Amino acid sequence: MSPTDTNGNDLRSRIRRTQSVTRAEEITDQEQKQRKSQPDKPIHKPQDSLFSWSSNFNDFSGLVNWGFLLLTMGGIRLLLENFIKYGFRVDPMEWLIVLTGRNEGDSSYPSVVLAMYASVPIVLCLLIEKGLSVDIIPESTGKIGHVLNLVGVILIPIVVINLKGSSFSLMGSSSICFLYCIVFTKLLSYVQVNLWCRTLQKSQKVSISGKRRESFSIAEFERKQQRNSNADQDEGLQMMMNGKVKDHEPAKLVEYPDNLNLRDLLYFLCAPTLCYELNFPKTTRIRKRFLIKRILEVVVGVNIAMALFQQWMIPSVKNSLIPFSNMEFTKATERLLKLAIPNHFIWLCMFYLMFHSLLNLMGEILHFADRNFYNDWWNANNVDTFWRTWNMPVHRWCVRHIYIPLVDIGYSRTTAATVVFFISAFFHEYLVSVPLKTFKIWAFLGMMSQIPLSFLSKFLEKNVGERWGNIMVWASLILGQPLCIMVYYHDFVIQNYNNAILVE
Repeated sequence: MSPTDTNGNDLRSRIRRTQSVTRAEEITDQEQKQRKSQPDKPIHKPQDSLFSWSSNFNDFSGLVNWGFLLLTMGGIRLLLENFIKYGFRVDPMEWLIVLTGRNEGDSSYPSVVLAMYASVPIVLCLLIEKGLSVDIIPESTGKIGHVLNLVGVILIPIVVINLKGSSFSLMGSSSICFLYCIVFTKLLSYVQVNLWCRTLQKSQKVSISGKRRESFSIAEFERKQQRNSNADQDEGLQMMMNGKVKDHEPAKLVEYPDNLNLRDLLYFLCAPTLCYELNFPKTTRIRKRFLIKRILEVVVGVNIAMALFQQWMIPSVKNSLIPFSNMEFTKATERLLKLAIPNHFIWLCMFYLMFHSLLNLMGEILHFADRNFYNDWWNANNVDTFWRTWNMPVHRWCVRHIYIPLVDIGYSRTTAATVVFFISAFFHEYLVSVPLKTFKIWAFLGMMSQIPLSFLSKFLEKNVGERWGNIMVWASLILGQPLCIMVYYHDFVIQNYNNAILVE
């Protein structure tokens, strides 16, 4: 059979199917008309149940309200159970002691001293960059200096906290590690961007010096200046005749090496971003009402998070210690699920407090115009999408300063993504192990496990449906964090209290 015959047969078969469908609809319409003409007053008609996929029904807003109400009632029950068992545990004075570090040894506030010392690598980085810009420091020497400086930023908290561990409070050591991580990422971005600018500037100088200079006379130069002056006068006269007032000219863009000054570097260190630019987008004014709202959110949010932590989370963590240590699977699972609810509430509060309230507050004060601190991570259909959307400052830094440079020098995208996860896992472990002085690898393994979890969630998204991929993302968030807390709390108690607290 020729292709023409095949196409002809296909066309005839499609025509027959179309005619048959049309004929069936005509029969159905005629049947309905005949049934309606009967005296039994028919009320039935062909239709699918709403829960069937073929019904095309998708309005389940009432069930969402039901689920939210049920979740709220369950949370209230757990809250009442907590009050009945432990009474009212909220004590704002303890918050003040924890947040201000008043329980640090000998009232010498070592965390404050270490925070002030962070200015040393900052100034050293600026001095090296200024030396590189005027060719006082060779490029190779400058790179070695930057590497040693950045490595020192990471190692200083580890060494000092371990040598004087008893002098640091948990909040103080955690704040120091967080501060030095931010300083490290910002200085790395600062160094890399200035390297790009310096490389471009040198290449432009080479290209200009290779060109032959054009010769022109002084008379030609004066005639050119006169033409430019006449053109400016004509433009101003034309604007006056049209009744237009010339707006103020836009601010002149900062160029390298004019950006190498302490004021520019300090603005970048305070700005709510980890990626350096010579010219940040800025707003023209401070919105006072917006600023007051963000301040109130920060104040109220901190109090809510501390109250939930003190009243609800601390008892749950303590009660999970013995079942987890004795490897009682059923009890440990029950404690894990019980801890998951307050932990997740606190995590959501801290997310809103940090990425919306605090960063917008800093951006408003500093006139920083780029407020894209997070995307719709709650709609992520796989783990990979979640990590690309929930923390935009870190995501942009990883893509700009790790992922793209690795791809540009020849590494595959998979290898570059694996390196990004490895570095992220290192910093997660750094922020947990150093303050606790419990050097385990649970946070590191938890982050590295996101790689196979990402493949699994993508498999569910593709083969089962986007909804199941999103469910897996939420499940990893709700259950993964309390499991990590239970593991680290268990190891911290074993290391510091020699099993004494495990005796019932």
